Amino acid sequence: MLREELAAALASTIEAKDARAVSTIRLILAALKDRDIAARDKGNGQGIDESELLQILRTMIAQRRESIETYEKSCRMELAQQESDEIDIIKRFLAEEMSDRDAAKAIKGLIKELGASNLKDMGRTMAALRERYPGRMDFAKANSVVKAQLG
Repeated sequence: MLREELAAALASTIEAKDARAVSTIRLILAALKDRDIAARDKGNGQGIDESELLQILRTMIAQRRESIETYEKSCRMELAQQESDEIDIIKRFLAEEMSDRDAAKAIKGLIKELGASNLKDMGRTMAALRERYPGRMDFAKANSVVKAQLG
């Protein structure tokens, strides 16, 4: 599982003395621990599941992309590069993301399978996509594709 992979990666990066990777993986593990604690408070004694962990990783990447834009606008290229390096480290733990073309094909097939025909079916379609393609599809992009096909 991804939790074990993160723990093993932390140990190997500590051993390799890769400071950037160590700090990035520790940030991931801290975010995971925070979400586990929040889940336990809500009655989920086992913490978050794999799909929620993948969502944490995607959120971390999105945050870093926003930071890169800000740093580049203010000509802080060294900080933008740091954020880019962290994105590369986080991506190691994500499954290969579907291409836009493959995602569009999957969305079209799912819409047909579900019999979705209008925007009222948007929520049901997006829920099915999240269930079938966790960590492999950019759901922000998928949302606009679904909306275009149903609208």
